Amino acid sequence: VVLMLVLGQIMPRSAYDAIDWPVIVLLAALFPVGGALETTGGSTLIADSILKVTQGFGPAWVLLILLVGTMCLSDIINNNATAVLMAPIAITLADRLGANSDPFLIAVALGSSCAFLTPIGHQSNTLVMEPGGYKFSDYWRVGLPLEALIVIVALPTILWIWPM
Repeated sequence: VVLMLVLGQIMPRSAYDAIDWPVIVLLAALFPVGGALETTGGSTLIADSILKVTQGFGPAWVLLILLVGTMCLSDIINNNATAVLMAPIAITLADRLGANSDPFLIAVALGSSCAFLTPIGHQSNTLVMEPGGYKFSDYWRVGLPLEALIVIVALPTILWIWPM
């Protein structure tokens, strides 16, 4: 972008107008929330709850729960906000399991990008709803198999590329 500005390919005003300011403000507001989750022990509480539910199943199951939980949260709130909120939980889960945090953070990155179940999970979903004549239930019909496919492919791929 800087190179394009210097070469005169785009005007500074166009670059400024192209910035999605509500997302920037949302992220700026949520970084303290993510930090608060960590410093108050909220991420530890949530991580311990996940570990209690998956007790005896192994780290791959914990990773599965994290991925699916992140996907579900992303269907309700902005994907960037989901990543900010879930990252400290992922790191805490990895620490508690004595595992590498990379696969957990990749699961959060992937899961927060998969908002296919609702029209409110991502701006694109909302934009196509009315022109396409879609109903809320249409997102579930298409999104649920898509998210299931993503989980089936992503989990082994994450474990293969980023071993625990």
